[in-house]
Amino acid sequence: MKFSSNLLEEAVNAFASLPGIGRKSALRLVLHYLKKEDDKARQFLEKLHKAKTQIKQCSNCYNYADEEICEICKDQSRNTKTICVVESVRDVMAIEDTNQYSGVYHVLGGVISPIDDIGPEDLKIDELIQRVRVDDVEELIMAISPSIEGETTIFYLSKLLKGTEVNISTIARGVSFGGELEYADELTLGRSIAARVPYSID
Repeated sequence: MKFSSNLLEEAVNAFASLPGIGRKSALRLVLHYLKKEDDKARQFLEKLHKAKTQIKQCSNCYNYADEEICEICKDQSRNTKTICVVESVRDVMAIEDTNQYSGVYHVLGGVISPIDDIGPEDLKIDELIQRVRVDDVEELIMAISPSIEGETTIFYLSKLLKGTEVNISTIARGVSFGGELEYADELTLGRSIAARVPYSID
């Protein structure tokens, strides 16, 4: 792809650095942005900057939030005795879109992956154990992507919680092994949450 402007090429490269955006898509986005009126273009950048600088991490579940506590954790209609454990904020959004779950969440921030040098200490595992103890949690739903790393993480958490009163379940295998939750369709993911099964390390 040849450019008549170095500035245009730099802008395209910036957009292309985003996940899922190829160079052709990046070019379309840049050209669309350049056609915007100055006020609208400035508002676009201001909204991105505001999101980058003002979005917080919920101090309770580690989801994204505008304040100290996210809207889901503040919602008194949610069942706080059931926690859905996920890898990322994207997984929270995917499950919320199913309208099949009314509990709360805990975002680990990834999965245990020695090959990527990610250990338990790099995730929000200690914080999860603390929530289970303090909030008298009755059930943990392990909505973690079905992969070797995901299974390792579920097993590790289950060992930590062995001997406690909390019930541990995993989502039903409507999601194929090696798949990621955010790419599962809403119907499949919703059924996987509703048809969750008990998990045991015995």
